[in-house]
Parts: sequence; structure tokens; C-alpha cells
Amino acid sequence: MKAMILAAGFGTRLFPLTIDRTKPAIPFLGKPLVGYVAEYLKKFGFDEIIVNLHHQPDSVISALGDGSEYGVRITYSREEPAILGTAGALDNVRDQLANETFLVINGKIITDIDLIKAIKFHRENGAVATMVLLPNVAGERFTIVKTENERVVGFGGFPEKNEHGENAPLMFTGIQILEPEVFDYIPRGVYSDIVPTFYLPAIADGKFIAAYVAEGRWYELSTIERYLDISLAMMSPKTVITGTGCDISENTDVSNAVLWDNIRVLSGARLSKVVISDGVTIPENSIYENAAIVRADMLQRAAEIPEKAQKGYFEGDNYIVPLALA
Repeated sequence: MKAMILAAGFGTRLFPLTIDRTKPAIPFLGKPLVGYVAEYLKKFGFDEIIVNLHHQPDSVISALGDGSEYGVRITYSREEPAILGTAGALDNVRDQLANETFLVINGKIITDIDLIKAIKFHRENGAVATMVLLPNVAGERFTIVKTENERVVGFGGFPEKNEHGENAPLMFTGIQILEPEVFDYIPRGVYSDIVPTFYLPAIADGKFIAAYVAEGRWYELSTIERYLDISLAMMSPKTVITGTGCDISENTDVSNAVLWDNIRVLSGARLSKVVISDGVTIPENSIYENAAIVRADMLQRAAEIPEKAQKGYFEGDNYIVPLALA
């Protein structure tokens, strides 16, 4: 069975960390985020993987190469000049996927959900598609997936504040198992998401869309706060992780920090709950807490600051984005 990793998105909510790379290519605990996804798929027997590309495509290719480092074979699907959406991404490679069951997974997640159990559930139900779901116990802002009798029947908005815990609504994990029949609903040359193009019409036609409610760990790293919070939680008991070429002066106080490559922290600096991108120098005696920091000259590479991006400010040679961390 083949798998497809979705890695074409702009990562606007992770801006400015995604100025020079796409979201799945950001470093996470010592390797690119999308590398974890490739290793996860390999664990469950997927060794032929398609990866779609659009924003900063070379960053993903640099992270994954031909896949041999992760024990898989990777082919790439470029979306040019415009991003195609999930349905369009599938249309773009339908010749590679239209002959057998296949799996699609988001390139921005960390999980240990058992895919073998999900595929078994999919086949036992004779489903045209299976959405892998989890209870949204924290009541986070993920679209509600409505289900009845182990099938998906529709989609809602975001959960209310009291919709969590034992009565938590279900949310989509970004993992879906699809039959070639999905292409009956996807027109050639479409620029669209898969929900309006396939799921809603298929549900209206009475197709069985299976709702597999999984168990296991699952983390989605779509915002800077989530990226840093999850990094810090998984680093424990270690409190600082550094990339290559970092130089931290002795007279500093650095804790709960994610430092990418080639970072200098000068004498007297105090850092806590920060993520610092490549090549940043933290000046002497400076204090930063709850922040993402990139080089100011990186902003020159962006045509504009995305609307969904958190606002920051320039300070010397750096650009600082204040964060609201838990």
C-alpha cells in the first residue's frame, strides 16, 4: 500500500519560522518534522511514499532526500504555479494511486496511532474512505467530525468550551485511508480541499465513510505555541535542545529553549521558553521569555507578513514574536 504525505502548505501560523522552509521541514527534537512522519509510516510497512510540494519545496527535499535515510522510497509531486488543495494534490498523482487502497497523512503531526488497526477497521467495514479520529478532550480548535454508528455523517464548527473531557467531540487526526473510488469525485485539474470535493458529496450519496476512533499519542504542530509547548514536553527532563554550530557563553541563563542551528547567545543573556531560528545572535545582557526569534533580515525574504501570522517587532538584528504559552 502506498502513502502520501501532505507537505505543500505555507505554514502561515508558524511564520516567521517558515520563511525559508515549509512547516513539515522545521526541526523537531533533532530531525525534520516530516522525517518523523516518514519513520512512522515505515514502522507500519509503508515504504513507497509520495510527498507533495509547493511552498519552499527544496526544504522538504533537503529534509527527506530519496527517503533512504528513513528506509523508504520517496517520489515528489510539485504543485506549480499554485497550491492545489488536498483534492487537487490527489488528482495530481492519481496515476500512482488509482489502483489500490492508499493512505494520506498530514506532514505536521507526531503520533503513535496504530495504522494496522485502522486499516483493518477500514477493510472490515468495506468503506470507501476512513477518517482516523480522536476525542478532542482538551476542547481545542479543531473542526468537529460528526459520526453515527461508526460512520462519518458530517462536520461541525469548533467545540464549545464545555465540550471536552468525557463528552469530548471527535476531531480528525490528519490520517485517512482511501479507496480509488475517491477519484470518481475528484475532477481533473481541481484546486480544492477534499472535504467539499469528496467527503460531503460522498456522504450525501450514502457512501460508507468509516469513523475509526483511535487511541494513542497525537500532536499537531501548526502554531508556534504548539510547536514550542510540545517540544518542551517531549524534551523533558532535558530543558534545552540545540542544533549544530551553537555557541552559548558561560555567563548565561538558558532554560526551556529550542535553539536551531548556528545560534550565539552572548554573555549575560537570559532565555526562557523560546524558540530561536538559524543564525540568530542574542545580544549581551538581553532577556527574552515566551518568544520566537528570527534574524531581522529573514523578513526581507517574505513578500508580506501573512494575515494569520502572529505580530512581532524588530529589535536590533532580530525579529521577536511574543508568545502566549501555557
